[in-house]
Amino acid sequence: MSSGVDGAEYWNHNSAYHPWILRQIAGRSGLAALDVGCGEGLLLERLSPYCTTLVGIDPDPSSIARARRRLPQATLLTQLFDDLSTDQSFDLITMVASLHHMELEPTLYRVRQLLRPGGQFLVVGLSARKSVADWVISALSVPVASIGSALHREARDIGVRVAQPRESLAEIRAAAAKILPGARIRRGVYYRYLLSYQRPT
Repeated sequence: MSSGVDGAEYWNHNSAYHPWILRQIAGRSGLAALDVGCGEGLLLERLSPYCTTLVGIDPDPSSIARARRRLPQATLLTQLFDDLSTDQSFDLITMVASLHHMELEPTLYRVRQLLRPGGQFLVVGLSARKSVADWVISALSVPVASIGSALHREARDIGVRVAQPRESLAEIRAAAAKILPGARIRRGVYYRYLLSYQRPT
């Protein structure tokens, strides 16, 4: 499956939060970074000025092929996060619209294994609407999200796999509190939540 965004900049409800990720690592350099569910590689490309090691994984071979065209210097692998060797370690692990494709708690435990002391885990995630509050907040987001999509000419289909989230934000908060103590989670505007965690040194 190909897309007209190959190798180009684009805006959607996921890439809208790439600047948030870059702000979290501002001032750092020489990082070893892993992007889980890297898709066609736009985030990895934007991370490259901060990193000496760039690794992207995605189970979709066509996405990895497109990422290689965008970023030939990165290590790009067609594989699942569960299959990544724990002999490796990273200063930065990112997941943009990919955590909900995986089992939540085992994935968070594996992140903790792979992060170096002082390393950062940054998530732009989707959560399921299960409570009245979830539905109300989602409804209130519609006007702002619609305006943002129109202003930025949203690229709605970039040719990557999608899935429906299973856990609510409350369930994600509970899992993070248990496995990644000190993780911070807040709601974003475009039907996303933002999770940041730094492993203690």
